[in-house]
Amino acid sequence: MSTKLPKVPVVIVGMGWAGGIIAAELTKAGIQVVGLERGKDRSTADYLMGHDELRYQHRTELMQDLSKETITHRNNLEMRALPMRYYGSFIVGDGVGGAGSHWNGQTYRFLPYDFEIKTLTEKRYGKGKIKSDMPIQDWGITYDEIEPYYDTFEKMAGISGETVEAYGKRSNPYPTGPMLKTPVLKVFEEATKKLGYTPYMVPSGNLSEFYENPDGISRAACQYCAYCENFGCEYGAKADPAVTVIPVARETGKLDLRTHSNVVRILKDGKKATGVVYVDTITGEEFEQPADVVVVASYVFNNARLLLNSGFGQPYNPKTGKGSIGKNYCYQVSTGSSMAFFEDKEFNLYAGAGALGMEIPEFVGDNFDHSNENFIHGAGIRMFQYGARPIANNVVPSGTPTWGPEFKKQSIKYANSYLKVASQGASMPHQNNYLDLDPDYKDAYGMPLLRMTYDYTEQDRELVKYMSKVTRSVAEAMGADIIDTADEQGEFNVNKDTNTHNTGGVIMGADRETSAVNSYLQMWDAENVFVAGASAFPHNSSFNPTGTLGALSYRAAEGIQKFLKQGGSLV
Repeated sequence: MSTKLPKVPVVIVGMGWAGGIIAAELTKAGIQVVGLERGKDRSTADYLMGHDELRYQHRTELMQDLSKETITHRNNLEMRALPMRYYGSFIVGDGVGGAGSHWNGQTYRFLPYDFEIKTLTEKRYGKGKIKSDMPIQDWGITYDEIEPYYDTFEKMAGISGETVEAYGKRSNPYPTGPMLKTPVLKVFEEATKKLGYTPYMVPSGNLSEFYENPDGISRAACQYCAYCENFGCEYGAKADPAVTVIPVARETGKLDLRTHSNVVRILKDGKKATGVVYVDTITGEEFEQPADVVVVASYVFNNARLLLNSGFGQPYNPKTGKGSIGKNYCYQVSTGSSMAFFEDKEFNLYAGAGALGMEIPEFVGDNFDHSNENFIHGAGIRMFQYGARPIANNVVPSGTPTWGPEFKKQSIKYANSYLKVASQGASMPHQNNYLDLDPDYKDAYGMPLLRMTYDYTEQDRELVKYMSKVTRSVAEAMGADIIDTADEQGEFNVNKDTNTHNTGGVIMGADRETSAVNSYLQMWDAENVFVAGASAFPHNSSFNPTGTLGALSYRAAEGIQKFLKQGGSLV
């Protein structure tokens, strides 16, 4: 039986970027908040011995324990879904900071095109351009409306970057300048300029210089140590909820942050949420936390799963197209890259950072003519210098044996003589790519696991064919001696595909018939429930999702304050 606790104005499920931002904004406004995080507490002190590749990269210590909670996956409706037993495609954060502690720091804005994708695509190419099996929709908010929230997020996080005119108007420049342009990146810069493109330094959550944000949080500059993705930053140079927004919320005295608290369901009275039930993961004791407002702010999968297990919203039905919870799950299309090997050049590949990179804007969104192409949107063509950590750095040309003397010889030969021209493509929704509850598998608490039905589509395969030609041309311009290009998109494999970006499942929009939440991330069907995170994205752009997630979280915080004052639907 649950122990019932005193009622609070707001309870937040998950204390990563979304939950941390909302907690900071509400507590600064004097609102009492309970933050529930199923993992442990974290700060920079926890990362002092953080350069342990085996512990964090390969044994995924900062991630959700898949033996207790995972997802199941199938490629289509005819297959039986099976549990994901080890990390490949996704790295779901666990603990204070969530995925915001182990991310790489790449902090793009989505394009004006993204927010009005259906309207703008049909305006330029006609209604036949969007296929009937692609439930693409506008987001219910325009770029101009979300731009101030992007600006707020970037100032809080101290994003380092340079203005790119092709990406929409900015009210302010980035608060800090771009990261160092290394010799590796200059190779990419020279090659792309030779081809007539306009390379720019990628906006970075890894600080290029000392910075103090508007909340008075001071952080040091990046050391280019190469331990970003899957790792916490002991310097605090990487923007992390645990060192930016959450300390601000704590300082107010209005945040009651409870760790080791796994929320298993949202309580309901008619169409209204009355609170949540959570389990103490150490003692096993169950608690009921009543609240006026429930904010669901965990990872994409967990947001959808919690709503489905709690009976909030209408589950999506792929056969009828009705329902919105689980709808428009999207991934990221990262095939199409080219590996460039050099016989007589060596680079310093060990040093690096998660957002140390360059990209060209010519092939993103609708920046190029799609009239004769069998796909929409595009891809970021980019090169990053993450840092080649020692354990998994065995990049060799195709055709090399995967073990034995020849593999060792080629691994040593090309250890510092390869570069990757990458393609990160947008992911468009498909009627058969969705999330629901698995009928067979349950977690450690007896709750049904989330089932993902997902595979790449014809849209994705056409995008890959196109972008692979671009990446190969850049590798050729770089003077590579051997070029291996991934020019065909195969089936999705949850244990092998390596992009970590997931979106959708609780999507936003202007129409309650086709979306789950409005532009303030307030549920249409339960006005005192706000669902924050990348689960709100109706599709995934070619950019990393964190900047847009952060901007929408600031808007949601504004909406929650309005709701507490006036009630009712905000849109």
